[in-house]
Amino acid sequence: MHNPSTKPLITDAQQGVALALSCYIVWGIFPLYWGVIGSFGLSADQILAQRIVWSSLFAIILVLLCRQVNTLLGAISQGRVLVLFAMASFILSFNWLAYIYGVSINRVLDTSLGYFMSPLVSIFLARVFLGERINGSQLIALILAALGVLWLAILSGDIPWIALILSSTWGIYSLLRKKASLPVVPGFALETLLMLPFAGAYLWWLQAQDALVFSGLGPVQLGIVMTTGVVTGLPLLLFAAAVKRSSLGTISMLQYISPTIQFLIGIFILHESFDLTRFFGYLLVWLAVIVFCVSSYKQYSATKQHTARKAA
Repeated sequence: MHNPSTKPLITDAQQGVALALSCYIVWGIFPLYWGVIGSFGLSADQILAQRIVWSSLFAIILVLLCRQVNTLLGAISQGRVLVLFAMASFILSFNWLAYIYGVSINRVLDTSLGYFMSPLVSIFLARVFLGERINGSQLIALILAALGVLWLAILSGDIPWIALILSSTWGIYSLLRKKASLPVVPGFALETLLMLPFAGAYLWWLQAQDALVFSGLGPVQLGIVMTTGVVTGLPLLLFAAAVKRSSLGTISMLQYISPTIQFLIGIFILHESFDLTRFFGYLLVWLAVIVFCVSSYKQYSATKQHTARKAA
């Protein structure tokens, strides 16, 4: 007989950590995945268009399976939400393009730097546009990150423009999504469906110009390209499930797993150039991340203790 007092083997918090780890590992190995697709002869713009098409199809299937058609239609009927999501979709597509292009030109280290910087950029944008307060530690982190970028741009002579585009577009996208909140599945569907007409028109134009690589791929290559929808949507679902089961403090600490994996791939698998001058620039950004993580952990612990005292 089942004993209701028996503790589960895995708690919700542990499940949340496992789901978050799965999500961030998938995002971390993205350079290898997009690199394989790029080896088929598809340029970054064609990969982006294909990703949007197959992501839209996967999103529609998810909406139907999750029975969230009414939620999606309700969002479409609200002008303000639709405008915000249209802007978010444009920014997100630019982010995707910059990332895919960065992988295609062997700048995976720069893509990892961009995602190390993203939370710091989000803090800055939240301060500017939402009036959210920045504490002393966060200010130090922002200054360190800015010094790291300046070091790379001036002393290294190599402006990390891919990292800057990725971090800024992700920060703006997050800001827009915060102002127009929508559950993960219908939100993902609305974003990709808003991109779909442009991606479809672009692929049609390429076909008319006899420049569409997709039509000349073999069965295995076609299959891999078609998985871009699942590969795009699956980590989002894992992330959403993780957030429901674990604290945001834990999730925010784990988010740096992805850029760390990308960095290691860039160094040890793709053998990208990384001299001592660039190392010092990255080191400043890593120090900024450490300061930010310590500050976030202290804030989380203080909030948790305050909540516990109130409950008592």
